[in-house]
Amino acid sequence: MSRSPRYTFFATCAPGVEAALHSEIRPLRFAKVERQVGGVRFDGTIEDAWRANLHLRTAVRVFLRLGRFEAGDGDALYRGVGEIDWRRFIEPRGSLVVSAQTKDSRLDHSLFIEQRTKDAIVDQFAARDGVRPSVDKQSPDVFVHVHLFRDRCIVSVDTAGVSLHKRGWRCFQGRAPLAETLGAAIVLMSQWDGRAPLVDPFCGSGTILIEAAMIALNVPPGIFRDEFGFERFPGHDADAWRSMCDRAADEIRTSRRLTLRGGDHDARVVEGARENLASAGLAEHVDIEVADALSIELRPGWNAWIVTNPPYGERVASDVALTTLYRRFGERLKQRARGYRLALLSGNPELSRALDLRASGVDELSNGAISCQLLRARIP
Repeated sequence: MSRSPRYTFFATCAPGVEAALHSEIRPLRFAKVERQVGGVRFDGTIEDAWRANLHLRTAVRVFLRLGRFEAGDGDALYRGVGEIDWRRFIEPRGSLVVSAQTKDSRLDHSLFIEQRTKDAIVDQFAARDGVRPSVDKQSPDVFVHVHLFRDRCIVSVDTAGVSLHKRGWRCFQGRAPLAETLGAAIVLMSQWDGRAPLVDPFCGSGTILIEAAMIALNVPPGIFRDEFGFERFPGHDADAWRSMCDRAADEIRTSRRLTLRGGDHDARVVEGARENLASAGLAEHVDIEVADALSIELRPGWNAWIVTNPPYGERVASDVALTTLYRRFGERLKQRARGYRLALLSGNPELSRALDLRASGVDELSNGAISCQLLRARIP
């Protein structure tokens, strides 16, 4: 019986989440795991890529690296891409889409890089098979990624396909939804133990609470997805993949009792959050109520975690009332939540200072294009 070929993979994440992703990957026992800027590199088989896509909560994509070469001009790029055997990842009549990033390179136009890469791939099939794959930007069989830095080119295929933040459970978006992958990262970086009560006073569409419940119950984040990119690779073993998913489902801790609570002042948003909970099969584990952050229940002596992403005036309309809200929220925490642990994502340092709480730890993160800090504190 022949052994599965081994590849190098690179799991990407949001800036600042690399340490959390590295901690997630280590228990999966992949080979040559290395934390790098923007993600974590590891070696393994295609089946290891399946496991990564199924289980990693903070990863955004899992790239399978196919080639590395110098590409100082378009011809060098074309030759390098053409030397890769693309039959392993796409059928002659299949479809593809190419994305490119470039920095500090002579090839500085991403659209040109994408076009030249596409040409090299389809020309390989045309010369060998007489037919060529087509471009499909909506639902391609394979996502090709090209990364150029100082003329050094890395060509990969995305084993995830659609970004891994799209878990499959979200029915309701809300006004400024937190990406599922970032929600999971915040919970993991809060150092919540998975057993103590957890409260989100600004819960919005429920992302943090849902990701916390999935962590505590050992629900694989990929279990709700309809499809991953690797399922369209030629020769994909659907039976083995189904067996892997079934084994992961058997390890969900359905009987664990949790105290997870959230609130939002908007009844329509609360109803949407409850729809998301039901879609994820977690309605019995999480309570969400119509309540603002100044009235949600905080039991003295509860020793809970507060993990939250309050508004900070970037994507939700901001006014001077936000400063008052933060100040009053900080006062309430000191009155009602002594001994609690706080992890709060903030995109506005002025608002953070209004809390009047001394942070025990600060992590620099990015929420999309917004530079943020995850403030961690023990409520005095």
